[in-house]
Amino acid sequence: MAISILPTRRNLRFKLDPAKALTWHRDGLNVSQFLNTMSLFFPVGERFFIDSVRNYRELVQDPELKKAVTAFIGQEAMHGREHDEYNDHVANAGVPLKAQERLVEALLTQIQKRTPQSFQLAGTVALEHLTAILADGLLSLPEIMEGADDGYKAIWNWHALEETEHKAVAFDVYQLAVGTDDRLSAYALRTSTLVISTAVFFALFLPFYAHNVRVTGGLFDAKGWRSVLRHSLGKKGIFRYTTKAWLDWFKPGFHPWDHDNRQYLEQFEELLGDVLTDAA
Repeated sequence: MAISILPTRRNLRFKLDPAKALTWHRDGLNVSQFLNTMSLFFPVGERFFIDSVRNYRELVQDPELKKAVTAFIGQEAMHGREHDEYNDHVANAGVPLKAQERLVEALLTQIQKRTPQSFQLAGTVALEHLTAILADGLLSLPEIMEGADDGYKAIWNWHALEETEHKAVAFDVYQLAVGTDDRLSAYALRTSTLVISTAVFFALFLPFYAHNVRVTGGLFDAKGWRSVLRHSLGKKGIFRYTTKAWLDWFKPGFHPWDHDNRQYLEQFEELLGDVLTDAA
């Protein structure tokens, strides 16, 4: 039976302590900067996602999918707003996040100018899969955030929960606009863009991250690097955990809800705690 989850747009504000922007994680600067560097991609990336789905909004006739698209756009806009503020705290602490963000934005602008809208939607669907499986890893491995500052922990859990909630929306629009895997061209575009998107993401992320650690004094922190390796590639590391889910994308007929983790959506308030305010 197909799983149908209707995302909910939530207007939430997070209480992030600017003084803790570089050391909010229990394991210190190197792990904090790993996630801080990941955060820089969100505001510009999510604007790209919104545009890519909006290009095909008029094709959507199903009432439930229409509602889901509207909620998807609303959620991504909120993610961008809250991560803009988060990124400002990191930038004000001396990390060149804004310059790095401008590079990502310039790349996405060129993609919008030079590629078909179908490729942009496929890229969005691929990156939504990448963020969804990383979100699942964060929720499934609570050890990663154990002991972190409550505000920063809450914003990451919130983002992970909403990425889970809307993980199939862009995919369903793609199937409507470009085609299902019964069409070889649709399958080839869907699968190839995951490879391209993953490669481009890490080609940007890794040098940005190394630079951000260096400028904040963590380059020779052996204990900090061991913590990064444990949380990323260790037995309970997020990249190790998500490898199978990444590969599942290449199965003909794959759908994001083949990875059924909706149980986390029932823990929304518990995972966020009392460190936010409703801005509605």
